[in-house]
Amino acid sequence: MPYLKLNTNSPVNVEQAKELLGELSKLVATETGKPERYVMVQLASEGSMLFAGNDQPLAYLECKSIGLTKNQAQNLAAELCQLLSNKLEIKPDRIYIEFSKCPAEFWGWNGGTFG
Repeated sequence: MPYLKLNTNSPVNVEQAKELLGELSKLVATETGKPERYVMVQLASEGSMLFAGNDQPLAYLECKSIGLTKNQAQNLAAELCQLLSNKLEIKPDRIYIEFSKCPAEFWGWNGGTFG
């Protein structure tokens, strides 16, 4: 049920993408306390993006989950920024993250909802 979408203007090759997606999946599962089998991650790279008027490496992430807490969002923000800084050399002040807490009854899966 947690979903993380990473949009970046940084180039990411196929091998890097596979490794990065795996690390993001594990990170989201750990920080939300949800089984990784429910975690979905998506990567959109090399898009045309500007932040603060320039196209230096940047990222915008959307993180959605049932029952996401303020503490989990804060921990995810720190961990995601660190990971993207290490893996893609994106400075933390060039990363925006949008967190959304979705009610279980409005999150569909396997022909039904979680609520």
